[in-house]
Amino acid sequence: MNSRSANSNSARIFRLKKELTGLNNERESDNISAAPIEEKDITHWRAIIIGPDETPYANEIMSLDIQFPEDYPFKPPKVKFITSVWHPNINPNSGDICLDILKSQWSPALSILKVLLSISSLLQDPNPDDPYNGKAATEYKEDRNKFNMRVREFFNSTKKIDSE
Repeated sequence: MNSRSANSNSARIFRLKKELTGLNNERESDNISAAPIEEKDITHWRAIIIGPDETPYANEIMSLDIQFPEDYPFKPPKVKFITSVWHPNINPNSGDICLDILKSQWSPALSILKVLLSISSLLQDPNPDDPYNGKAATEYKEDRNKFNMRVREFFNSTKKIDSE
């Protein structure tokens, strides 16, 4: 490892430790938690989002995988749902998320807390005009009751698989 990549790696680790401390101290994130999966690897995290009230996701526990690239915070973290979610902006198979701050609108000023809060907001207010899941987007726009039922079905089927 050359000295430049060693410096960027230590800067990334310093930043991630600072973000982890901030996330643990932040009270606006009662429905969000995140931490490294293993103590020895601060670059790979697991997050939990509890579905926002007054949405079909309310009180559901959703897991996300977060990987921080070597050039973080200059490049966005790779974030995807582990829990299968029916949503216009989430791929129900891969868990990939269509969210501008995870792509073209990323800024090093953003933190993982802001990213997770944005994902929680996306659960409250989907963007069906920029879908990752076209079928969910159509249901959301044209038949909200059917969409809400499908969300519940997704969580119920996932719970059955987990308990088997």
